[in-house]
Amino acid sequence: MLVCGSRLRAQTVTREQAARAAIHPVASSGALRAWLARVPVTREFPPDFAETLRGQAPLFALEMSTSPGCVPCADLWSKLLAFRTRYGWQVRPISGQEAMLRSGRLGLPWVGNPVVWARPLADPNRMVPIAIGTDHDANIARNAYLAAKMLTGVRVDVAVRGMSKFTGLVGAGALASPTNRRR
Repeated sequence: MLVCGSRLRAQTVTREQAARAAIHPVASSGALRAWLARVPVTREFPPDFAETLRGQAPLFALEMSTSPGCVPCADLWSKLLAFRTRYGWQVRPISGQEAMLRSGRLGLPWVGNPVVWARPLADPNRMVPIAIGTDHDANIARNAYLAAKMLTGVRVDVAVRGMSKFTGLVGAGALASPTNRRR
């Protein structure tokens, strides 16, 4: 069906509707577990994985937007605190407004809470989003590892390609395709 452009009108969105849309839709522990059951878990890691994460701890922080009563926020906070204990990275909250500004700087749509950002402590203007909603502990660690690699100078395609070997992020067929080969 073709709709004439003159018939289209912008929908008016209230502040309340926007606030509801900015919170992850999982509203119960059971729904959260069901949602996470569909998310693949990273099972293998490079040999330097834990050493790299611990070695980068003095240089990086994980910062998260959050909202009261948000089930995924609570789940993600517990995982970030375990990550802090295991690898030594700082973990701290940021406002939803700050997360929205960060998204805008990177040209990303604002998806709401929770969003976790990896950021070098020495540079408040460089950051990489590593989790939206919530994720498994192993995937959060994998994404922090990739962010540390990228933020310390490893090209994005090299970091992702290297990690894909261990995580299955990119299948063998995709790695061998002509569009992914270096010329």
